Amino acid sequence: MPNGRSPCAGALAPWRIGLMAAVLSAFPATAASAQSPGTEAERRATLERMIRDIREDYPDVPTITAAALHESLGSGRIVLVDVRTDRERIVSTLPGAISADEFESRLEELAGRTVVAYCTVGVRSSNYVREMARRGVDVLNLEGSVLAWTHIGGPLVLNGVATDRLHVYGRRWNLAADGYRTTW
Repeated sequence: MPNGRSPCAGALAPWRIGLMAAVLSAFPATAASAQSPGTEAERRATLERMIRDIREDYPDVPTITAAALHESLGSGRIVLVDVRTDRERIVSTLPGAISADEFESRLEELAGRTVVAYCTVGVRSSNYVREMARRGVDVLNLEGSVLAWTHIGGPLVLNGVATDRLHVYGRRWNLAADGYRTTW
């Protein structure tokens, strides 16, 4: 990076994220907010094709499946790193996730734990995993990222409170499982 900062730099202070989330939740869904189109099986099939494409583009990036992550979360040894933008994270995150900036500021403290990065579908988090590997930090990519997480029924939170809302980056990625409300 030219400025030495991570590709996810520029995180907002936690109090600002909480304030922005409160403001957003006070407004009804926008035109760019809806249940994902098509059947859940169709959305899952599209997501699986995207996951295969990402695997082909990033064969060197180690991954973990959403199901395996879900099973491992109770161990207390997992650090979830949400590499999405502040705008995406103020809608929801995986429970306990921290931003890339927070993770990077706590590298020594979190050493020895299993680190899993995620984004919407896995491209940005794959890039992040590569960048961290260049810096000597082992990180896994959540295969299919937050979209795959929805397809195993994984919980989402906003400020520690369960939510069904999810920012999916854009219309092309509107592939969440049934039961999740998406926005972009």
